[in-house]
Amino acid sequence: MDLILRNARAFGLDGGDPVAIGISEGRIAAMAPSLEADAPALDLGGRLVAPGLVETHIHLDKTCIIERCKTEQGTVAEAVAQTAAAKRTFTEADIYARATRTLHKCLLNGTMLMRTHVEVDPGIGLRGFDAVSQLARDYAWAIDIEICVFPQEGLLNNPGTDALLQECLRRGAPVLGAVPYTDSDPRGQIDRIFALAREYDVDIDMHLDLGDTPDGMQIGYVCEQAEKHAYGGRVAVGHVTQLSTAPSRQFQEIAKRMAAAGVAVTVLPSTDLYLTGRNQEHSVLRGVTAAHKLLEAGVNCSLSTNNVLNPFTPYGDASLIRMANLYANVCHVSRPAELVECLSGCSRGRGGIGAAAVRPQARPADLQSPAGATRAGTRRRCSGKARRAAGLGAKSQPLKVADRVRGEDGRYEIRRRFPRS
Repeated sequence: MDLILRNARAFGLDGGDPVAIGISEGRIAAMAPSLEADAPALDLGGRLVAPGLVETHIHLDKTCIIERCKTEQGTVAEAVAQTAAAKRTFTEADIYARATRTLHKCLLNGTMLMRTHVEVDPGIGLRGFDAVSQLARDYAWAIDIEICVFPQEGLLNNPGTDALLQECLRRGAPVLGAVPYTDSDPRGQIDRIFALAREYDVDIDMHLDLGDTPDGMQIGYVCEQAEKHAYGGRVAVGHVTQLSTAPSRQFQEIAKRMAAAGVAVTVLPSTDLYLTGRNQEHSVLRGVTAAHKLLEAGVNCSLSTNNVLNPFTPYGDASLIRMANLYANVCHVSRPAELVECLSGCSRGRGGIGAAAVRPQARPADLQSPAGATRAGTRRRCSGKARRAAGLGAKSQPLKVADRVRGEDGRYEIRRRFPRS
């Protein structure tokens, strides 16, 4: 064996007693209460060992800009306007530096696969795309970063944006995003995004349906287009806060439609809580769509961070385990089977990535053990179902086994234990 992890509480195992996990040639070779071999060993002290976490929706290009912006109203409109003004001063070096800060937090919190949205328009040009592309190359040893380019400030109403998006797609961007609610013609933007996605054979990941009522939702139209163009399993939507306000019958009808159309959902608890219900003075809406109820209807779902330290979310630490906990509190999740899906939604993501649980089946050892995740804090957990859907995970992911090592200066750094296979 190449490495033994001792006193590990493996995600997905019944009982929760500590086990030893043996890794050989980058794969889980054995799991038992005790293992003996001539190999280096790490004592995890009873901490959780789970599949690498999956950040399905984050914005590295506009992270860590809160000190440059105002957050007086806390609305979507204010966030878009403040970010638009700030990003015109962004340089590639600035974007790279800020994105690196947040990426380090993601890595230390166990994230091993990521889709980051990157804004593209005449104001920012390709600076964000170029900076994050370089970041993805520089950190390929630790994490796979997938870029979704999108028109935050509109597409049809923002001349020049279409050409810039196409340039990114020609240069290899694998996912195309959308923000219909900022466009002068929301459905026109949706149509154009589907056309471009088909032309360049890329997946789609939209910001969709932010609002405080169920009126005027576009999710039905997105499902219609996914079915029309045979794009089921390649379309995801984020936020959908309006769905959280829909009556139960309407919610269930839409859930069934999404499941049938193969449209996946990413719920973003921190941002959706912060932006929703700003015009209300009492009984304020939460705006966090019930992913666990969507799962029951067959919709593929994930939980993710979205923004960190910017006008859309002026706080955050890039911890997906914390995000799962926040979601469980906000959406009144308490039954064990539902709590399982909170963590599974962060460790599997939308596309069946990695392992649903830690099992001794010679599978790639895509493992992480966040500090402080002990039995007391994670005692209700087990594996989720394998879910195939849009976005991340269309292909098996390379091996990622890394340690968090404290240096002499007291800071942590990530050290990879095995080379890429």
